[in-house]
Amino acid sequence: MESQRKYPRAFSFEFFPPKTEEGHRRLRETYTRLAALRPCYVSVTYGAGGSTRERTFATVSEIRRETGLDVAPHLSCIASTREGIREILRRYMGEGIRHIVALRGDLPSGMCDPGELRHANELVAFIREETGDHFFIEVAAYPEFHPQAPSARQDLEHFKRKVEAGADAAITQYFYNPDAYFRFVEAVEALGVDLPIVPGIMPITNYVQLARFSDACGAEIPRWLRWRLEDFGDDLEGLRAFGLDVTCELCRRLLEGGAPGLHFYTMNKAEPTLAIWERLGLESQAGMRQA
Repeated sequence: MESQRKYPRAFSFEFFPPKTEEGHRRLRETYTRLAALRPCYVSVTYGAGGSTRERTFATVSEIRRETGLDVAPHLSCIASTREGIREILRRYMGEGIRHIVALRGDLPSGMCDPGELRHANELVAFIREETGDHFFIEVAAYPEFHPQAPSARQDLEHFKRKVEAGADAAITQYFYNPDAYFRFVEAVEALGVDLPIVPGIMPITNYVQLARFSDACGAEIPRWLRWRLEDFGDDLEGLRAFGLDVTCELCRRLLEGGAPGLHFYTMNKAEPTLAIWERLGLESQAGMRQA
């Protein structure tokens, strides 16, 4: 973990483009409240195969205009063409965006063509070829390993390729076992990788939803935690209080262990992230990274 301790702490929030007017109203309220915490940046997701492309553009532009925050759009390469990605990059450059989250992404259901760029390292290399150092590039990391990786070793090597292609920092998939993060960082350090690797944090507010997400993305909910969450049944207030305790303890261990910040998966809700932030006393700790 020694490589991580030298980096300034960077706290960030993730949003997704809303589909409805009500969703837009809720997102606007959420980003307004969270902007007051002065995060290093916020990110906006990009649907499978670019399915939310225009809504991502609109959300990025609105948040940047309304808050003045550094906004990092997600960009995935699966099911895309080089020319299509080139157009997106030009559009973001034209709007002054200097931060991007480069991902492989998921192939949309029913689509068979993976596109011209099939892996995130290829996307990172393409962004560098097209735009030089214009963008600060974040990539994904998987402390519990990507569910489609042939082996743990190959997953680590793939992460190294993304870094060598030109990544500046990494955000992890969410997890609830801090040792998975610490061991992942130590493993990539042994491969010569040295860049900020920020833990992704998923607040616990709904067990059914969390279990569904986790089963889909390969994030493990430890057995003891699953059973405790199941025991709450319809007691949502009790579950959220317990979930807050668990998540805050996870964050404390990560920060005390040297993690260079936290990236919150907000699910477009302000309250869970605010509760964690306030309990941890992070108001005066938000760091800044330069693009």
